Amino acid sequence: MITIGIIGSGAMGAGIAQVVATAGHQVRLLDQNAAALSNATASIGASLHKLAEKGKLTTEAAEAAIARLHPTASMAAFADCGLVIEAIVEDLAVKQQAFKQVEAIVSAGCVLASNTSSLSITSIAAACQRPERFVGIHFFNPAPLMQLVEIIPAVQTRAGLANEIRDLVAGWGKRPVLAQDTPGFIVNRVARPFYGEAIRILEEGIADIATIDWALTELGGFRMGPFALMDFIGHDVNYRVTESVFTAFFYDPRYRPSFTQRRLFEAGYYGRKAGRGFYDYAPGASQPAPTRDPALGQRIVQRVVAMLINEAAEALHLRVASAADLELAMTTGVNYPQGLLAWADELGPAQVLATLDGLYHDYHEDRYRASVLLRRLATAHQLFLSA
Repeated sequence: MITIGIIGSGAMGAGIAQVVATAGHQVRLLDQNAAALSNATASIGASLHKLAEKGKLTTEAAEAAIARLHPTASMAAFADCGLVIEAIVEDLAVKQQAFKQVEAIVSAGCVLASNTSSLSITSIAAACQRPERFVGIHFFNPAPLMQLVEIIPAVQTRAGLANEIRDLVAGWGKRPVLAQDTPGFIVNRVARPFYGEAIRILEEGIADIATIDWALTELGGFRMGPFALMDFIGHDVNYRVTESVFTAFFYDPRYRPSFTQRRLFEAGYYGRKAGRGFYDYAPGASQPAPTRDPALGQRIVQRVVAMLINEAAEALHLRVASAADLELAMTTGVNYPQGLLAWADELGPAQVLATLDGLYHDYHEDRYRASVLLRRLATAHQLFLSA
């Protein structure tokens, strides 16, 4: 079983280290910040012991996983690694520099991977002398709990490597999907309307945050409403991803960020972690009550779901991922109540198209343009999952 190196001992790096150590790999966890490395090691140990207490691991398996974890401050420890995964700051230059250093140490057969959620895998690989061994392996936070992992080959990645990594990741008990190296990959691309369209509904005064969240959870079946979810993720993360995707898509209006969220970001109102976001999390703060109007709620749900389906349809049309992987990504990665393509088939592509065309007629904005695949299926009276 290959030895795996992890660059970065933050939440993602530590989580990935726990996953692969539990799966039986020797792990070299690198961080030059001694305090961060110590905290990560302690956190992984505590997490594994807790799993043993709950009966999800045997005590022996937990102790064995801890023994396979080797914290280090020196990249020289990666010399015997067969795979190195980077999980550091979302900065292209910093990541490229890290891989230049790694290549000077690892063997020619070592696979290099980035856990980036928003940067181009191809751009990171371009800094390597052997970019054909580079691939994206995008975990979701928290890595030990979240089942979805996106596997993204770069333009330079050798044929077959992405499938090899997919098989490896599946062996860790995860559910990997293959995605093209396009902005946001699958989840961070397709999910954008869940946030963006909800904010647009708020900005237009159609409904307040509590009512929109109520509608999408109680009537739409989503686990969390968009405003509660943005506060949970943190606007320092969610807004930056939205801005990054918008820029990477050459400023396509579908992905345009909102001034409403930008102002929260600028004010430092990042959500739960800051005590304030769309909601006030101060001790004793009263939370707004929703307007429980079923007719209004259904209109909100119809609008947001149509936008999500349209994004999934466009991703399928442009072969960002297969239909099966798109469905798996959205149900496993962000816990949607069902796959968006199946949802489209349930509603009927023609009804979804009518909603989008109605929005386009009202606004004349390109953000509401319907995917050509959605229009084609609606016109031909076909379904996505049987087309």
